[in-house]
Amino acid sequence: MIKYTIQRILLAVLIIVCAVATMFIMIHAVPGDPVNVMLGPRATPEIKEALRARLHLDQPITTQLFYFFRGLLMGDFGYDLRSNRPVLDIILEQFPHTLILVTSALIVSTIGIPVGRYAAIHRNGTFDRIVGTISVSIIAMPAIVVGLYMLLFFSVELRWFPVIGAGDKNDWLDYLWHLTLPVITISIAWIGYISRIVRASMIEVLSQNHVRMARAFGLPESKVINRYALRIAVLPSITMLGVSVALILSSTVIVEIIFSRPGIGSLLYESVLSRNYPLVMGAVLFSTIFIVAGTTIADLVNAAIDPRLRKEKD
Repeated sequence: MIKYTIQRILLAVLIIVCAVATMFIMIHAVPGDPVNVMLGPRATPEIKEALRARLHLDQPITTQLFYFFRGLLMGDFGYDLRSNRPVLDIILEQFPHTLILVTSALIVSTIGIPVGRYAAIHRNGTFDRIVGTISVSIIAMPAIVVGLYMLLFFSVELRWFPVIGAGDKNDWLDYLWHLTLPVITISIAWIGYISRIVRASMIEVLSQNHVRMARAFGLPESKVINRYALRIAVLPSITMLGVSVALILSSTVIVEIIFSRPGIGSLLYESVLSRNYPLVMGAVLFSTIFIVAGTTIADLVNAAIDPRLRKEKD
C-alpha cells in the first residue's frame, strides 16, 4: 500500500505540472494585452513597456513559464494586476469558501449510496421505479437551471433561505444557512448519478458466486449485503465521486455567480474577463491541485477497500 501511495502521489505531481503548464500556454495564447487592461488606454508606451518587462510578458512563452514555475517554488504566485496584492493572499481568502461548498456537495452526494442499495435490494419494486424516474429527471437538469429555480422559489417566493451572499463566516449557523441552496443545487444531480451506479453495481454483485456462497453458509442477510456485496458495489461510486470533483468544481463557477458567493469559481470568472493573468493562474493552480487530490484520494480509498487494485498496479 505504501508503494502504491507513493506512485499515486508522484503521478499526481506530474499531472499538476503538465496541467498548469498547458493552461499557462493556453491563457497566454488568448488575444489581448493584460497591460492595457491594467493601465488603461491613457498610459504612455514607456509605462506599458516597463510593466510588460516586470511581468516578463516581453519574453518568449517558455521563458515566462520558467519564471512562473520558479516563482511557485519560491512561494511567489505573483501580484494581482488590479489591486497589486499578492495572488496567494487573495486565493487563500477565497479558496475556503469553495472548499466548503465542494466538500459539502460531495458529502451530500453520498446519500445516493444507501438509496441505490435499497433500490437494488427491492429491484423492480415501487421504490425502485420511483427512484429511477426521479434520478433520470434530476440528472438531466443543468446546475444553472436548478440554481435559478431554487433561488426564485425558496429565496424570493417563499423567503426560506437567503437570496445572495455567503453569510457571516463568524456565525456558523448563518453560514450554513446561506450554504444550503448552493449545496443542493450542485449535489442533487450527483445523488441521482450515485444511486444509479450503486444500484447497477449491487445487482451485478448480488448475483456473483461469493455472495451465493455466503448465503449458503447461512450468514445473516444484512451481513451478506453490507460486507460481501455493498463493499464491492460501492467502489465505482467512490471512483465517480473522485472524478466528480472536477465537474463539481466547474459547477461552483455557476453557483457562485448565481448566489453571489465568494470563491475560486467566481474569482476565476472575473479574472478571465479582465485578463488578470497572475490571478487566473493562481486560481487554476489551486483548482488543479484540488481536482487531482480528489481523484488520488479516491484511488487510494479504492485500493484500501479492494487489495486487488494494488496488485494490478504492482
